[in-house]
Amino acid sequence: MNALFLAAAEEPQNPLLPHLDELVIGLIAFAIVFGFLAKKLLPNINKVLDERREAIEGGIEKAESAQIEAQSVLEQYKAQLAEARHEAARLRQEAQEQGAAIIAEMKAEGQRQREEIVAAGHAQIEADRKAAAAALRQDVGKLATDLAGKLVGESLEDVARQSRTIDRFLDELEEKAEAAR
Repeated sequence: MNALFLAAAEEPQNPLLPHLDELVIGLIAFAIVFGFLAKKLLPNINKVLDERREAIEGGIEKAESAQIEAQSVLEQYKAQLAEARHEAARLRQEAQEQGAAIIAEMKAEGQRQREEIVAAGHAQIEADRKAAAAALRQDVGKLATDLAGKLVGESLEDVARQSRTIDRFLDELEEKAEAAR
């Protein structure tokens, strides 16, 4: 056996192939380091990775829920805006209708007032015409009585007779005027 070791020792060593005892010691050291890392470091790494994954998933879920909530709020705002526009249109329509009603009412009131003024004017004109006719009749009667008294040479001071004569004379004039029309 000694000869085998001597022959092996004299043979040139391949640099790529390690000695068997180095290989065994290296494998044992690797197993120890791997076991230590697997027991101590790997659980911490897995824990950090799990926390990070949960944080990312939670962030995504929160973002999705926030997006859903924002979408629902947007829909509510759109609905409120549409309702406000509808209400504004309704109020505008009511205001136009009320404006038209007020204008119609004011026109009717103006027409009524105009008719009252015209009626009052006609009544005043008629009253003035009657007053003027009565005053004219009295003046014509006085003048006619004075003239008749001068023609006859007597005084016609009897008021009742004078009034009947004047009325008869003026009625005849009015009849002739109406017949001429």
